[in-house]
Amino acid sequence: MNKQTLITILLALVTMAGQAQTKTATIKGYSPALKDSTVAECSIENVRVASDTVVGGQFTLTIPVEGLTKSYLFLEGEGCPNHLMTIWLRPGVNVNLTGTHCLYPLWKVESPLPEQHTLSRITEYGHDTLAEMLRLGLANAPWEEERAVYMKYLKKTMDVLPSLPVDAASLDELEGVAMTARNYKKDFQYMEQLKELEASTAARAPKGFEEQLAQIHTQVYPPHVMQVGEEAIDAELIDMQGQKHRLAEVLGQPGRYVLLDFWSLGCYPCRISEPEMRMAYEQSQGKLEIIGINQDKLSAWQENDFSKGIVWKNWNDGKMGKADVENHYCDMKAIPYYVLISPDKRILWKAAGYGVGWFMGMVCAINGPKQDNTANLQVAIREVDADAGGTTVSFRYYGQEGYWFRIAKDSYLEANGRKYKLKEANGIALDENNYPKQKASESTEGVMGKLFFADFTLTFEPFETVPSTFDFIEGDEQGAFVIRNVSVEK
Repeated sequence: MNKQTLITILLALVTMAGQAQTKTATIKGYSPALKDSTVAECSIENVRVASDTVVGGQFTLTIPVEGLTKSYLFLEGEGCPNHLMTIWLRPGVNVNLTGTHCLYPLWKVESPLPEQHTLSRITEYGHDTLAEMLRLGLANAPWEEERAVYMKYLKKTMDVLPSLPVDAASLDELEGVAMTARNYKKDFQYMEQLKELEASTAARAPKGFEEQLAQIHTQVYPPHVMQVGEEAIDAELIDMQGQKHRLAEVLGQPGRYVLLDFWSLGCYPCRISEPEMRMAYEQSQGKLEIIGINQDKLSAWQENDFSKGIVWKNWNDGKMGKADVENHYCDMKAIPYYVLISPDKRILWKAAGYGVGWFMGMVCAINGPKQDNTANLQVAIREVDADAGGTTVSFRYYGQEGYWFRIAKDSYLEANGRKYKLKEANGIALDENNYPKQKASESTEGVMGKLFFADFTLTFEPFETVPSTFDFIEGDEQGAFVIRNVSVEK
């Protein structure tokens, strides 16, 4: 089965109008290597707050700020890496960046802020490793290769942090290392060093950083994360009007599934998945409740037109993705992150990223005979007809136009302690590439304009005794999937 999944780990940028701040800071940059028409952007808390177009190798950004602020610089143009560069700002501060190439995270930074000096020392210490990582990104190297270099850069960061002051910048870098350690778990080789560094940093930190230190501790020593099969737990959230709600208000309602959608305004996959999620929600016949759990600053989320257009429960964790609800439900700090919960409050499925067809396949299964198609949400069973002549199973596959899927000729049903072989297929060719050709909606734009489906049936040997449920197994080769506990009842 061919799948495409979109995921955001470092948040992208989204424009927000009507900024309330009146105080500003300035970022100026210059490199003779920058091409005219390169776009320079600055974001704060996942919101793009300023942009400029490079002319003659120069750009100037005027940034609204109120106090010490962490901002991100991003340059989009020929030769520029896909990388967010942290710049610390305060009202009235001017920051100058200069370089001779397009690898702007390596440029010289002139700033009066001690936090920027801390960050510059970290960058200088890991300069060669960071440069290698940026070049691999520009060359579109495999992520496994780039990730190995990224891990070396994190090791460099941990090595230099003990010699630096404990301030907002050093703690931010330590939190980034801790978050990566949690995301990659077994692949993170420096856990013992991180634990020692977290303890020593907390011991010498000045007052005022207690909340950030607590967040770092949570990443280094994460609480139990709920897994598939466990019972969902309660959490407190906030709606667009500032009213408090609890997950318990929605969980455990007879016949109703609950989908938790952890998302952010700056997350591209989060936003492009919304039309398919909306269509699935509308076609769920009241059997699916969606709870959007936004991770942006409350004011940015409440004032955004995209947020206002969400039709399901639209709530916020109140801590920009650092609340207990994420810590207990999400295996990694990545968005979008989805958790599907059954009517009896059991976790059925969890995933980071978005695959086209997931939500329509999910709702197709919810509306069809009882089944568990979470091994591959794009394929759902719509009907089962079991009689003495054989068992005919009607399927629907949802996917992106031009993307193929396959069904193995050695697929079978499993029930009554035995296998029932596949006898006949209609609507698809077995062991060959099949393409969905029926449009899922009238839309011609975005994902919905590319979302198609294919209906087909498979007929298997008859059951000697008709079971209450059976499993569909798509062959025994690597990559095969299973639809479990399919009900025979009409």
